[in-house]
Amino acid sequence: MIQVIQAQNVTLAYLEERFGLQQAENEDFFIEWFDSLPEITDLEKQSLDKVKYHFLRLVKRPPLLEEAVKLVVLSPLLSLAGFYDEPFFLKSEQSIEISLEDEGEIVRGRIDVLVIKQQFWLLVIESKNAGFSLMTAIPQALAYMFSNPNPEQPTFGLVLNGSHFTFLKLTKQDTPKYALSDEFTLLKRENELYKVLSILKKLSQILSQ
Repeated sequence: MIQVIQAQNVTLAYLEERFGLQQAENEDFFIEWFDSLPEITDLEKQSLDKVKYHFLRLVKRPPLLEEAVKLVVLSPLLSLAGFYDEPFFLKSEQSIEISLEDEGEIVRGRIDVLVIKQQFWLLVIESKNAGFSLMTAIPQALAYMFSNPNPEQPTFGLVLNGSHFTFLKLTKQDTPKYALSDEFTLLKRENELYKVLSILKKLSQILSQ
């Protein structure tokens, strides 16, 4: 009998046991989030300052739910990073399914936002309620990233809850491996959205090649 597992219930331990997933220990595995990042213009900084202001204003009247996070924080970031432009195509609430035939298991879920280029899944973004820890979203995002139909290429991800952001990288060649970036937050005095946008722009450049 086939057992269906919802992606939101997947844990890192499950991915390690069933898919052989390992966390990369070499810093060079995921240099895309810190190496040779593009500059952010003064106009982009002004836009990001406004995004931060709007978010901090909204959190004064909780709860700040997932749709508000997408509207206020995620949408401006994707626009500034160029993910609404060619060669990218944006699909939301995309269904995914990963089968483990030998184990009689299927992992199912829906990706909140999926950026697609030439039918390849390149950037997975899983937004969570502002009160949720990112650790609840990271295993789910990795499970989605496993369904990338092009295993020769790395898949990048971003999990966010509005105030905190972490980037992910997954490769599936030989032994599946993943790594996380530092966590960025809007709760610091400096606006760390500058760094988030710079990383998104770097990924946009890589994925456009």
